[in-house]
Amino acid sequence: MACNSSGCESGCYDREKDNGSKIVEDAVAGGGNQESVCVKCKCNEPMTFGDGGSDDGRFCAECFRNNVFGKFRLAVTSHAMITPSDNVLVAFSGGSSSRVALQFVHELQIKALKNYEASRDRSLPVFGVGVAFVDETAAFPALSTEMVDAIEWIRSTVSSLSPPAKDLHVVPVESVFGSDSLDARDRLVKLLDSVPDDTGKEDLLLHLKMLTLQKIASENGYNRLVVGSCTSRIASHVLSATVKGRGYSLSADIQHVDARWKVPIVLPLRDCVRLEITRLCLLDGLKTVELACRSQCGINDLVSSFVALLQEENPSRECTIVRTAAKLTPFYFNKIPETDDSNVPMATQRRLKRFNIKYDGSMTTEAFCPICNGPLNRSDSSGLDTFEECLESDVLYAACCSSCRFQILPEDGSSLEQFSSYLPDHMISQVKHQKVNSQAYLREKIKDCLLLDDEEVV
Repeated sequence: MACNSSGCESGCYDREKDNGSKIVEDAVAGGGNQESVCVKCKCNEPMTFGDGGSDDGRFCAECFRNNVFGKFRLAVTSHAMITPSDNVLVAFSGGSSSRVALQFVHELQIKALKNYEASRDRSLPVFGVGVAFVDETAAFPALSTEMVDAIEWIRSTVSSLSPPAKDLHVVPVESVFGSDSLDARDRLVKLLDSVPDDTGKEDLLLHLKMLTLQKIASENGYNRLVVGSCTSRIASHVLSATVKGRGYSLSADIQHVDARWKVPIVLPLRDCVRLEITRLCLLDGLKTVELACRSQCGINDLVSSFVALLQEENPSRECTIVRTAAKLTPFYFNKIPETDDSNVPMATQRRLKRFNIKYDGSMTTEAFCPICNGPLNRSDSSGLDTFEECLESDVLYAACCSSCRFQILPEDGSSLEQFSSYLPDHMISQVKHQKVNSQAYLREKIKDCLLLDDEEVV
């Protein structure tokens, strides 16, 4: 299945276009009897999913699966997402995208294990794989029963993907607040209750989940975090971020690699649409579970419904949105950091250097929003330069991006002070560190105008 995008790096569009033209020619010559065969291999019977997709009934099961896996593998190899020396953590929510991401990473690991066992010198190790699930029961008490059932299903699913064995980490989202579970849960509930906006509350919880995944990865020795965001999810994020006023940081969120975090995040399914992933789950019998942990009245849900409607009218709309947004200049951290580690194969190091050439002239930033971790331009973070002795809540307000100020932070000062007291210690320390860096930057800019200790005013 092609993504209907002429700019797709996998070349699936051009191959399908060539195959389609050949089918038309053969159909004219043979009386149109070619409609019952796959347009790619020309021998197997095509699959019919009955979901109303534009290319339904064109590809056989084998060609369809190979095409989706090919996009995944191309993203992994082109951006050096997974190397033999890596220890990869897959973020698993139970949905179709994360289920396919886990299945494909498992297949890559099996192939690496076979190559390792067949090799004489066994110089390339097999990368490790772990699975992480964030328990959101504290934020959604009404889903406690469904959450327990989902965790049991996830344990069964992960245990079936062996060998090689994969460690499963089930961690509650409130763990980022501290080791005391009762106090941490209480702080989480009070923090979410202090956010009046539904969209802001959803975005804050999403960031807390990412902090939880980062905590799991760093504490257990993982150096990659695989997230199953697909083209459809990213297309919705492009529009919602634009509506929220996050245009400056948008390009940082939609790239294949995001290394602004301690453990870099990779998106190997970025070039696959949701319809392809759903079809693959049906084709391979991959079971999924969907938990209703999302507001139905916020901006995010409204934008998702709007994009889904556009996709029904034009099957290439999601790809067009992502391809257009990809023209934005990426940031310096949208690549896997180069390394001189002797354990990393030379082929991997060369691939990293060749790919990183594309990011010459990328955007730089020294400040990040402590709430959403979005990069800030100098004008957004300039307010920190004026603070010396002030309340912690005032510093927090000055350190955040304009979107978080409007949607997440309370308006009045007393509520803002309470809000800042509920935040995880990681966010507060980031605010303090950012304030010191901002003041140091300001001093560096005006150092030529400052008087030395032994100088006198003329």
